[in-house]
Amino acid sequence: MVVVTLQREKCIGCNYCVEMAPEQFAMSKKDGKSVLLHSQNKKGFHTIKSHDEGIFEPCEQASKACPVKIISVKRT
Repeated sequence: MVVVTLQREKCIGCNYCVEMAPEQFAMSKKDGKSVLLHSQNKKGFHTIKSHDEGIFEPCEQASKACPVKIISVKRT
């Protein structure tokens, strides 16, 4: 299982995550911050858990590209 977490409040709106993983991330038109699609919000941490191993690599690239390091990706 792949677990992806976004700490959205610290997002600076650079759009790198969307460029690296457009199926998992989008930019909010409301506040210009990143949105982790289909995620659950728990105390400011937006998380998805997926059995699709295909999302690991693009999300890992998004995590590495993020200048404020607010994306974490791990396998469980």
